[in-house]
Amino acid sequence: MGSKKQRDEATKPQLSLYEEITTHIIADLEAGIFPWARPWGVEGDQLAFSLPRNAATGKAYSGINILILWSKLFKSGFSSQRWLTFNQAANLGASVRKGEHGVTVCYADRFIPKRGRDGQEQAGHTKAEEGEASIPFLRRYTVFNLDQCEHLPDHLTAQALPARECEIVPQAQAQAQALAAATLADIRIGGSEAFYAPTTDRVHIPQQAAFFEQINFYRTLFHELGHWTGHPNRLNRDLSGAFGSKPYAKEELVAELTAAFICAALSIKPTVRHADYLGSWLDVLREDSRAIFQAASKASKAADFLLAFGPGNHSTEVEAAAP
Repeated sequence: MGSKKQRDEATKPQLSLYEEITTHIIADLEAGIFPWARPWGVEGDQLAFSLPRNAATGKAYSGINILILWSKLFKSGFSSQRWLTFNQAANLGASVRKGEHGVTVCYADRFIPKRGRDGQEQAGHTKAEEGEASIPFLRRYTVFNLDQCEHLPDHLTAQALPARECEIVPQAQAQAQALAAATLADIRIGGSEAFYAPTTDRVHIPQQAAFFEQINFYRTLFHELGHWTGHPNRLNRDLSGAFGSKPYAKEELVAELTAAFICAALSIKPTVRHADYLGSWLDVLREDSRAIFQAASKASKAADFLLAFGPGNHSTEVEAAAP
């Protein structure tokens, strides 16, 4: 009885949270709104972009939580990419302003039912075997933007104004160039198309001068390098999908999000590189409420894989992958 109750308690919130978040993202996409891109900056200004971070720990969020927090940021017009739980704010001597509403983010975890745990302990099973017997579930918790808090400590309020995008683009381009080179990927520059060829393990991209906006060269390059991370010798994703198929659409979504996450980490404002895939992405999300969780989780892993080639610490705070 105990294990069934645990399973029921874990499964119900897990399914409802998958469906709840996916429903919101589908509604945005149907309205032509992409959670990972906006044509304007924070508060209508052209401020440099970044990944959302926990203000107490300084760590970046990952996976689906990036999309959730970006979507909330865009809709509410917040000026900060930093977030706190109610208790974290209190521990800092701050408070959430009365009447403010937070946003739900999630954390993926697993548990082993008591019956299975007792049996494994007796049999002396390995950690890998315990993992196979465990049941995945999502924990939910609420965070608030710093703009929703008051009485914040000085180190969270007395910060330099963020650079404008026009000021940071040259530096970001230099960082992007260095990062791409550090991967040692076989990048062939030239031609009229951008694509990754799994059979030759090569990335192809037109010359930078061919792009109307020079920074779009790197936005496109990181999309293709996102595919490159899926090679069997790297993160080993399914790259076999034919054009127009569901596996193809899923991989394109992973690459799209990978590029967005990397661009944000480099303070390059993400843009939609393949809006023409919108219909295919919607089909995938409507069919499987876990699909966007899986895509965002794989994209975080791909972005971390690529960013690890560059300087700096790009560790993440939470992982919201759907098992």
